[in-house]
Amino acid sequence: MLTFIGLGLYDERSITVEGRDALRAADRVYAEFYTSRLIGTTIEDLESAHEIEIDVRDRAGVEQHPEEMLEAAEREDVAFLTAGDTMISTTHVDLRLRAHDRGIETRVIHGVTAQTATSSLTGLQNYRFGKATTLPFPYAHGADGLPASVTETIDANRADGLHTVVYLDIKAEREEYMTADTGADLLAEEYPDLVGVVVARAGSPDPLVEAGTMTDLADRTFGDPLHLLVVPGECHLLEADALVELAGADRDALEIA
Repeated sequence: MLTFIGLGLYDERSITVEGRDALRAADRVYAEFYTSRLIGTTIEDLESAHEIEIDVRDRAGVEQHPEEMLEAAEREDVAFLTAGDTMISTTHVDLRLRAHDRGIETRVIHGVTAQTATSSLTGLQNYRFGKATTLPFPYAHGADGLPASVTETIDANRADGLHTVVYLDIKAEREEYMTADTGADLLAEEYPDLVGVVVARAGSPDPLVEAGTMTDLADRTFGDPLHLLVVPGECHLLEADALVELAGADRDALEIA
C-alpha cells in the first residue's frame, strides 16, 4: 500500500485525524518538502509528534528515481507526505500511476490547501475563483517583466469576473520564499492600481489578510511566510463586505456585481 497524506498548512498538528492515524500505522514514511513546507514545524518535530522516522526525498528522488519507495510499497505499508494536499498544487499523480503500474494499492488522505484556506480567510466564494497562477522570482524565469503565464491568467479571469490566486515562488531547498510585498511590487509594473489581497500564514494561529492596490501593498510588510496574493474579480455584495471588514479593502476600489 502507498498512502499519500497531506499534512495541512502549518505545523505537526495540521494533519487530519485520519491522516495522523495512517501515518502512525505506516511501516515506512517518505516525504518531500521541495514544493512547499510547513513553516510552523521542523522535520524533527514532525517525527517526534508522530513517533516516526521520515526519509525526506529531493525532487529527483521523487520524480526521476522513485524505485526505492515503490519497492518498499510492494512489501510494506508506505506513507508519502507533503504539505497541503498531495494532489493539489503539489501534485504527485505520476507517482501514484507508477504504483498502479506495479499493482500497488494506493489511497489519498487529503489535507487543507492554501486555495481553500484563502477562500475561507478572505470571504471570497470558492466557486468564483478562476485558474490560479504562480509568480516566479525574476531570476527563475529569466525574462524581463512579468511572465505571460501570469498576465494572461489574471487578464482572462478578470474578463470573466473571476478571482485569481497568485501563488508566490518558493525555493524551499534554499529556504527562499517570495513575500507578498515583493510579489505586489512585481505585479505593480503591469497593474499599479489593481486591488490585491495578501493572505499570509494561512493555517497558523496568526493568519493575516490585507487588501490594497498593488502599489500600496508593495510598500507594506506582512511578517513571516508563507504568503500569497489574490486578485479579486467581480465581487458579490457579500464578498465586498467581507473584503472591507476582514481585509480593510476600499469598497470604492472593488468591482461589485
